[in-house]
Amino acid sequence: MERKIGIIANDIGLKENIEELYEDDIKNGKIIIELLDSDKMEEQGKLLEKKGVRAIIARSGGYRYTIGNVNVPVVNLKISTLDILHSIKTARKIGKDIVLIISDLENFDYEEWEDMIYSKLIIEKFIYKEEIETIVSKYASKQSKVVIVGGGIPCKIAKKYNLDFVHIGASDESIHDAITGAWELVDSLYEQKYKNEILNTTLDGVHDAVVALDKDGKIILYNERAQELLKKDRETVLNKKLLDIFPELNFMLEGFNNQTFNHNEIVHLDKIVITANTSLLKVDDQVIGVLCSFQDITKLQKLEKKIRYELNKKGLVARYKFEDIIVHDQVMKDTLAKAVKIGVSDSTSVIYGESGTGKEMIAQSIHNISNRSREPFVAVNCAALTENLLESELFGYEEGAFTGARKGGKPGLFELAHGGTIFLDEINSVSLNLQAKLLRVLEEKEVMRIGSDYVIPLDVRILAAANEGLKDKIKEGSFRRDLFYRLSILELHIPPLRKRKKDIIPIFKYYLSRFSNTTEILEISEELEHKLTNYSWPGNVRELRNLAQRFIIFGEVEFGEKIIKEVSDDKITEDDNDNSSLINCNNKLNLKEINRFVEVKVIDILENQGMSKNDIAKVLGISRSSLWNKMNNSDVSKK
Repeated sequence: MERKIGIIANDIGLKENIEELYEDDIKNGKIIIELLDSDKMEEQGKLLEKKGVRAIIARSGGYRYTIGNVNVPVVNLKISTLDILHSIKTARKIGKDIVLIISDLENFDYEEWEDMIYSKLIIEKFIYKEEIETIVSKYASKQSKVVIVGGGIPCKIAKKYNLDFVHIGASDESIHDAITGAWELVDSLYEQKYKNEILNTTLDGVHDAVVALDKDGKIILYNERAQELLKKDRETVLNKKLLDIFPELNFMLEGFNNQTFNHNEIVHLDKIVITANTSLLKVDDQVIGVLCSFQDITKLQKLEKKIRYELNKKGLVARYKFEDIIVHDQVMKDTLAKAVKIGVSDSTSVIYGESGTGKEMIAQSIHNISNRSREPFVAVNCAALTENLLESELFGYEEGAFTGARKGGKPGLFELAHGGTIFLDEINSVSLNLQAKLLRVLEEKEVMRIGSDYVIPLDVRILAAANEGLKDKIKEGSFRRDLFYRLSILELHIPPLRKRKKDIIPIFKYYLSRFSNTTEILEISEELEHKLTNYSWPGNVRELRNLAQRFIIFGEVEFGEKIIKEVSDDKITEDDNDNSSLINCNNKLNLKEINRFVEVKVIDILENQGMSKNDIAKVLGISRSSLWNKMNNSDVSKK
């Protein structure tokens, strides 16, 4: 900020005195002095303002004609009693009667000083400069008898009439006080302006609309968000009565009546619904106004939906909790009790379970009960990606690390999960090469992006899942023993659906209710309950969910016999057991020699038998990635 002030000096003596006292400030341009010009008094203040001064000091008439005509503060360099007495003392030496001409802005108590003056003193006061000529002209014929004492204009006119005159000067102390006061005023106004700018910028930047009223119900504050919601510009509403502009906001005036605060009040306006918070403005326990902040509920809901969508899209949110899991069977209750204990700890854990048993649902529940519940939850299906792609997704990469690498690089899933939990589903399908890199992350608690030469420290909990025994994979030589023991600090085995029979019907009814368009409770026959309970469910809960969907879609009005026949023929056989197999897993099928329909049915059958994707790929004689592509391009249920 430029601390520049302007001074209108009434006479040359005052100007020279200031120049002597503040020589450096004048040279540096901090003080600009103009000599009072009686013909341009109305314009002098404006001219100084154009030169960039932040405050103006003026005296008598100069002060009167400057204040109110400029947009900067004007300081009155008052004519003090001592200044007047000093000038009278000088005038006494002339040996004539003294005529003191001062404006009505000056206060001089002649009676108090009469005994010290020893001369006849006549006091003439004026309000406007036009009166000065008339006053001085009265003494034109008394040149030998009077001396004029006054400011710049009275002395200038006295000279015109050949009258003796003495300027009323300003003491060094008066000048110093005026200039110091002007600078302090400039600094104070700048600080206030700075604070107001912060306040206005803050209010305009918040999501809430803010409207404030004074005690007369006039609008004194109205931010940009209020303009957007209420569709009226700030200039058209400020200092206007609230009820004249926004009668629908009359609830704000209730604060004056009941002297209370209203929080989260739902108000229906013309085209929007808002939630409003109204507060009283008080100074020294006196209510001076009321302030209301409000938001458009509709936009809040849209914003919340967008945030939720973005977080879910990135896979950083765990949606499920233990209370979302339907459980009636004691076997599953014991399993969840153990899962809760795992959740309370912060140890690396492996969750075992067949395909469709809900391993990720359990993993999300463990995360949500842990101390990391407010941090990210990142899930990745290790079987769904090729080795190279999985490595780049897990560890990230730097720009130029490989052909096609994104500009600027990309953070890996481990980085995104920092502070939270990463869930590695089907970890049994990870290659030995990648297992070694995972082991390093677990041991060192740090990760290095592909193509990078520095490590990134991590604080992340690892939950892994497998649909086959990792100890068996160790015996086969396809899983590292050291990684197994590093992962398996805690283990959780989720029982298949056939071993938690008491959960089958409640889960089935839950899906019937979920997929049905009616609110009525859908009943099923005892025969169907019996068949559902005694089926082996190789596809576990996923298969049960699919069956419930078919029940809803094809059941029409009478579900009963039709769905029982469908289930009986296509799905449920009393002789099913845990070791049943519809395909001889020792034979390989060449999918190129069969049509697409058979290909889809074979994959469907193998998956419903509870086989892992690795085993299915081996049986079909194709790679895991090829299998995944075929499943994505079919109607086969995907994990």
